[in-house]
Amino acid sequence: MKQTIILIDHPVSQRDDRASVRLAEMGYAVEWCCPGKGEALPDPAGEHVAAVVYGGVESVNDGAEKPHIAAELKWIEGWMKTGKPYLGICLGAQLLARMLGARVAPHPEGLHEIGYVPVNPMPAADGLAAGLSHVYHWHTEGFEVPAGAELLFEGPVFPNQAFQYGGNAYGLQFHPEVTVAGMSRWMREAAHMLTAPNAHPRDRQLADAAKYDAPLADWLNRFLDRWIKSMG
Repeated sequence: MKQTIILIDHPVSQRDDRASVRLAEMGYAVEWCCPGKGEALPDPAGEHVAAVVYGGVESVNDGAEKPHIAAELKWIEGWMKTGKPYLGICLGAQLLARMLGARVAPHPEGLHEIGYVPVNPMPAADGLAAGLSHVYHWHTEGFEVPAGAELLFEGPVFPNQAFQYGGNAYGLQFHPEVTVAGMSRWMREAAHMLTAPNAHPRDRQLADAAKYDAPLADWLNRFLDRWIKSMG
């Protein structure tokens, strides 16, 4: 019987990302859950062997207005107590950071990070930097590095780009899971955001995708291989 990985998404998400496809290729069953649509989060101590929490339009600061955000924070706390692997992408990383006591907030100058942005590895990256030069972003808030976590990558707009907590919990501010088709859909459905401060226009994003999408996809495959091995 296949081991199952729980994938937590948010109401506007499309379930066609690279991470779920790769995990299925690696022999795992994947189970989706969307708390924002009223779906119940599973028992952290249950059968799921790892968790991926995706991005979304919500903010971790919306807990009072959006009960599912408060529920996810509580669920992540319970999940972390199990010691099972956790991967947070964009909002999923911000949720982990907030649960660990770190601040999540907009850029102090009101900048957005939308498009491909260079990242620099920190010493703690320890082999994770190979092949990674530019990553894809679509967000308006960033996280502080939680106490006890290690910063893995930094960037020029939002300085904290990825962190590791313990041996198998990661928060990525960027979107290695997004395909060009997914990126193009975001640009159609949220076209109004392309005029936000520091957002890259559509033509630039597509030109950058021609250079950086394939290396980012390859990096994600290597990262997931390493992450899965942390199960022991």
